[in-house]
Amino acid sequence: MDPQLHPRTMAPNLIDHFYRGGDRIAALRGIEQSNPFQPEEWLAATVPRAGEGEIGLASTTDGELLRDLVAADPEAWIGPGHSLAARPSDTGVLVKLLDARQRLPVHVHPARAFALSHLDCPYGKTESWLVLDAEPGSAFHLGWSEAVDPDELDRRRDAQDSEWMLARMNRFEARRGMGVLVPAGTVHAVDAGIFVAEVQEPTDFSLLLEWSVTTSTRDESHLDLGFDTAMGAVSTSALTDIDALVRSNDLDSPASGAARLLPPTADAYFRLDRAGAGAEFDAGFAVVLALADTVLHGASGETVSAARGDVLAVPAAFGPWRTEGTEANLIVHRPGSGWPQTLGDSDVA
Repeated sequence: MDPQLHPRTMAPNLIDHFYRGGDRIAALRGIEQSNPFQPEEWLAATVPRAGEGEIGLASTTDGELLRDLVAADPEAWIGPGHSLAARPSDTGVLVKLLDARQRLPVHVHPARAFALSHLDCPYGKTESWLVLDAEPGSAFHLGWSEAVDPDELDRRRDAQDSEWMLARMNRFEARRGMGVLVPAGTVHAVDAGIFVAEVQEPTDFSLLLEWSVTTSTRDESHLDLGFDTAMGAVSTSALTDIDALVRSNDLDSPASGAARLLPPTADAYFRLDRAGAGAEFDAGFAVVLALADTVLHGASGETVSAARGDVLAVPAAFGPWRTEGTEANLIVHRPGSGWPQTLGDSDVA
C-alpha cells in the first residue's frame, strides 16, 4: 500500500475564539496554548470556519492540509461513493474538542432541509457531545421544556433576555462519558466547566439567539439571512424526551471491542465509538482520538501506533482495521451509516 494512504497523524489545530478555555485540550494533546482563548481544536477538519478563510483546516504533522489530500484522491480517502459527496474534500463529518471555561450562548443550528433551501448546502448541523470532563454542577441546556410562542421568542431575543430563554430550556448536569445528540433546530447552550469531543455534520452554521455574551453583533447572528427568515430554522416546540438523546458510557474501565457512545438515531449523521483491544472497523474514513496508547492494524498487515493524545485521520484505503494494546482506548468518529449515498436524505431528528 502507498504509505501516503496509511492513517495520518494530525498536527495541533487550536482555534482562537471569543470564549475562554482550552487548558484541558492542551493537557490531553500534550501541547501548549498561546493564549487563554483557544477553547476549540478542530480535528482532521476539511472545512474552515465560516467567513474566515482557511482557519479551521487541519494539517498533518508533515504540513499537508488534509483538505488537499482528500481532494486529490477522494476514492482512497472516503471510498468508491465519493462522487456523491458534497465536494471533493468532503469527509462527511467534522470533529472538535471543545473546552468551555465560560458559558456558551443560546444558539441553534439549521437542519438539512433549511440549509439546502436557504444556504445552498446539503448539510445542516446536527451535532453531538461526548463529555470528557465536567466540573461538578456544570450542565447542558437543551431544547425548550415547554413550547414557546414564536413572537414572544422574537421579543426576548431582541431584548437579549438570557434569563428568560435559559429558564425555559431543559437543564441536565454533564457527567464524564455522557453522549448527547443535539438535533438540528434545537436551542442549546453549554455551561462553563464542560470539556467535550464534538462530532457533527461538516458545516459551521450557527444562529445566535444570545449574542450579547459573544463578540458578535445582532447583524452577525442570523446567518446573513435576516431574523425573519433565519428563525424558520428554530424549533419552538417542547423537547420532552431528553432520555432518548442521552447515553451514559464508561470511558475509564478497561475496554474490549467497540462500544457505541451515542443514541442510535445519531447513526444517520455520524457514528461515535469507544474502541478497546480487539475492536474491528469496516473500511471508511475515520477520525481517531487516542485516550491511551493503541495500535491500529490494517487489512494488509500494516500497523500504525497512536500514543495518548494523538489524532489520526484514517483513509478508506487502509481497509478494514482492528485495534491492539493492553490499555487500548480510542474514540472513533465516522460519517453517518451509508454516507455519502444518504447525504440527500431528509432530517431524521
